[in-house]
Amino acid sequence: MNLSHRDIQAFLALASQKNFTRAASLCHLSQPAFSALIRTLEATVGLRLFERSTRHVLLTPEGEQFLLSAQRIAAEFAACEKAMRDTAQLSQGKVAVALLPSLAAGWLPGVLRSFAGQHPGVQLQVFDVLSEPCIAAVANGDADFALAAIRADTPDLRAEPFCSDRFHLVCPVDHPLAALDEVQLADLAAWPFVHLARHSSVRQYLDAAFFPQTMQTLVEVEQLATVMGLVKAGLGISVVPALSLFHFAQPGLVTRPLDLPGMERQIYMVRRREPSLSLVAHALYQLMQQKRPDFSHIA
Repeated sequence: MNLSHRDIQAFLALASQKNFTRAASLCHLSQPAFSALIRTLEATVGLRLFERSTRHVLLTPEGEQFLLSAQRIAAEFAACEKAMRDTAQLSQGKVAVALLPSLAAGWLPGVLRSFAGQHPGVQLQVFDVLSEPCIAAVANGDADFALAAIRADTPDLRAEPFCSDRFHLVCPVDHPLAALDEVQLADLAAWPFVHLARHSSVRQYLDAAFFPQTMQTLVEVEQLATVMGLVKAGLGISVVPALSLFHFAQPGLVTRPLDLPGMERQIYMVRRREPSLSLVAHALYQLMQQKRPDFSHIA
């Protein structure tokens, strides 16, 4: 027996519509062509599947039995087609993610190496920007999702905790603070400070922790690499998140964890509520969840 997907679809259309004209229209065939297709199907199976009259088209008992098999076959065809579409999308497609520069430079490359190995045909786009532009990129549809230090729960966006990020002192190896077992806020306030810009989440956490005290601000900069260079030159000290410590693994510098109230930054995964993520975006989303940063080993 040689039945095609087209035969099965024609049979199911006529079984549901009980009318040759409507069933032919569903199958995008003329009525004569559709009638010929049904006759050929009945000849192939060797059974009369439909009772025809001027008013009705009904399934015969044999047709009722064939219906169960046809529905199962159609479901298997649909599942196969979906699997092939899904496979095709995961081998091409495009995904865009927005995230903090510290995450983009230190943690993301390893994640993208794994993702690109699994899905080499997928185009990747990365927006390495601060939290507010991260959220805007998702809201505008430029990014599929974001990692930001803002909990952006709105009617259009949803946020879920992703990881926590503690803060560390960074100073020259011969600086007096490098010899302390525990560093307090008062210890930091006594020294010239190299700050990240006021709109950064790091600076906002620091300002909140120090209030109402003030720091001896030497300079404000935008980039962590610049913070590293200025501190390494002995111009001042700074406080940076654990996510950025790879910048400061330099000869002549030391880092010390700060166990201070309120000095723990929460990073959130932010995405739109509707529509749902594409298959390739969801694949990267899941991989990022599996490979969350782990700072348990950092002392």
